[in-house]
Amino acid sequence: MYEAKNYEHLLGLPGFSDNALKTHLTLYQGYVTNTNKFLEILAKGETASPDFAGFKRRFGWEFNGMRLHEYYFGAMKNSGEQFSAASELRKKIIRDFGSFENWEKDFKATAMMRGIGWAILYYDRMADKLLNVWVGEHDTGHLAGAAPLLPLDVFEHAFMLDYGTKRADYIEAFMKAIDWKVVEERFTQP
Repeated sequence: MYEAKNYEHLLGLPGFSDNALKTHLTLYQGYVTNTNKFLEILAKGETASPDFAGFKRRFGWEFNGMRLHEYYFGAMKNSGEQFSAASELRKKIIRDFGSFENWEKDFKATAMMRGIGWAILYYDRMADKLLNVWVGEHDTGHLAGAAPLLPLDVFEHAFMLDYGTKRADYIEAFMKAIDWKVVEERFTQP
C-alpha cells in the first residue's frame, strides 16, 4: 500500500496561498487513495471481468498522478536558494541547452503551452540528454526509460485559485520555489 507523503512544510511558500496548497495536497491524497483502491481490486485476479480492463487502464492515471505530484511537491521548498554554478546538473543543462537561460526559456515556454498537463525536465540516461517535455495527461506522453527530474504541474488546480488565468505568474512563483538540491539528487541517482 502506498502512503501519502506529508508536504505541509510547504504551507507559507511564497507565491502559493495556503488554501491553494491545501486544495492541491487533498487532490494528491486522492491519487494515493485511488492507486491503493485499484491495486486492491486488481489483486482479486478477476481477469475475466469487463471491469478488469478498465481498472488496468485507469491505474496508470492514478499512479502517475500520485507520483508526479510527489516529484512536483518534493522539488519545492520554502527558501530562495540559488542553483549552484558548480552543480553537475547545471553544467549538463548548459551543455545541452547552450545556457541556463536557454533551458529556462524553453522550460517556461513548454509550461505555457495551451492545455492542461505537465512540463517536465527529463533525463534520458541512455543518450545522456536532458529534455523539456510536455505531458498532457498523467498516463500518456512520458518518455520510456527517462527520469523525470523536475515536473511542473500546469493543470488548472495548480494555479487557478491563486492566479486565475495568469499561468505565467504561477510559473515564475514555481521557478523561485525550486529546491535544486533535490533535482540534482534525482539527476545523479543511478
